[in-house]
Amino acid sequence: MSHIATCSCGQLKVTYNGEFARTAVCHCFDCQKRTGSAFGYQTRVETAKIVVEGKSTVFQKRNEGLTTFHFCPTCGSTVYWNNEGLPGSTIIAIGNFTDPTLPGPTFMVYGNRKHHWVNRPDTAIEYF
Repeated sequence: MSHIATCSCGQLKVTYNGEFARTAVCHCFDCQKRTGSAFGYQTRVETAKIVVEGKSTVFQKRNEGLTTFHFCPTCGSTVYWNNEGLPGSTIIAIGNFTDPTLPGPTFMVYGNRKHHWVNRPDTAIEYF
């Protein structure tokens, strides 16, 4: 199955050819800052199964390994990123798929940093 993720203006596009096996809600402070929300919601996929079209600007940050974020230089949307600790994997923000039928999160990470009013999704196990 093919899934398409785009930035807000549509200039940067990632097509993923496969099924979603792992989705996560992340409450780390970096995801909160990246999204401007209380958490990030993303999926980890095999890099070999994606096709990237359009231009991206890169921002790198060292956390648990060097993470390279790819965002649209026109609208600023972060669409995908890679972490050196996850070779062969690409992480894509779920909201960029604009498909409300995608599976719920299977993991919740950094639950100790979540806002008090956020509940753990029934579909997610707490990872750390």
